[in-house]
Amino acid sequence: MRILVINCGSSSIKYKLYGVEVGDCLAEGIIEGIGAPNARHRHRVGDWETAVEVSVTDYHSGVARIVEALLEWGPVPPVADSREIVGVGHRVVHGGERFSASVIIDPAVMETIEGLDSLAPLHNPANRAGIEAAGALLPGATGVAVFDTAFFSTLPERAYRYAVPAHWWRRHGVRRYGFHGISHRYLVERASEVLGKPRPNLVTFHLGAGASACAVRRGRAVDTSMGMTPLEGLVMGTRSGDLDPAVVFHLLEAGLSASEIRRGLEREGGLLGLSGISSDFRRLAEATRAGDPSAALAVEVFVHRIRRYLGAFLVQAAPCDGVVFSGGIGENSPEVRRRALEGLEDLGLALDLSRNGGEGERRISAAGSPISAWVIPTDEESLIARDTVRLVVGGQV
Repeated sequence: MRILVINCGSSSIKYKLYGVEVGDCLAEGIIEGIGAPNARHRHRVGDWETAVEVSVTDYHSGVARIVEALLEWGPVPPVADSREIVGVGHRVVHGGERFSASVIIDPAVMETIEGLDSLAPLHNPANRAGIEAAGALLPGATGVAVFDTAFFSTLPERAYRYAVPAHWWRRHGVRRYGFHGISHRYLVERASEVLGKPRPNLVTFHLGAGASACAVRRGRAVDTSMGMTPLEGLVMGTRSGDLDPAVVFHLLEAGLSASEIRRGLEREGGLLGLSGISSDFRRLAEATRAGDPSAALAVEVFVHRIRRYLGAFLVQAAPCDGVVFSGGIGENSPEVRRRALEGLEDLGLALDLSRNGGEGERRISAAGSPISAWVIPTDEESLIARDTVRLVVGGQV
């Protein structure tokens, strides 16, 4: 038996294949540039890997390409018959107030997910397209939806309510939901293991093209930086993060349309908007080292926002056991971690510069630091696989 995990983004599909019995990752890959003439498919089975240009016009053809790769690519393809795939776990970004845990997908679940498209317009439609494609191509497999918002169902009302008219919340769902919950949940579970504490108090950071922070008390989320949509909070690749809502009124009165403002905040803001160069943090780091002032400002604002949330969430998580960094930037940028943590010794958080480099999971705080700091590579797919196995076959991956 096999479990396939599919993570559909706005123009990509990431996937991993797991074995139910042994729990290892048997194959993985990504298709990037869906709908573009030069879409590319990278696929790995063990030590064997290939990358080819493919014609992928939509998510159905993308998932079809993935199934083909699992059946035919590599010295020993990991799937002999598509019927071996008994479950398909899907990342779904927005579950609203309806879903507080992972669920088996049925028509009612799909209808509810579709109704949340307006709250995650860059994500939920892509997630649904992946679910529909997998259902058509693997009809014998049970689909499972694992929601980014579910981990934040434990937020207290004081954390999820906005100070707006109450009927906005009751009638229109205007409240904070939180995102990247699959990643934050994985980080909490793994931090619990490395700290040897079943229900730790933590501040976790998922830092990448999308970025968020989470305050955790006794292993449960109590606050987060993202809000009703993934736009609120930290500075991101192209998303603005926190913004005075009156900016929208000002721009509307200045003649910009709602769609122009939305595009600016979601697709043209963030690191890209600040720098005018790129949304890719690696390029901005290189440009900063080369002396580009716009790139340097973008990095500075990015770190400033991290420190703002770190200070606030250390209070929410007090007495805090640890701070965790993950995501593409959180795992791979010693400079961001150094700048985020410098000068915090009086708060009980002392960075050890000699530990801050390197790769993989590691403690980066000084030996005597009351609050430890960690780099923990996230593994959302393994968590999705575990939930899928639990719901489909009742076992563990």
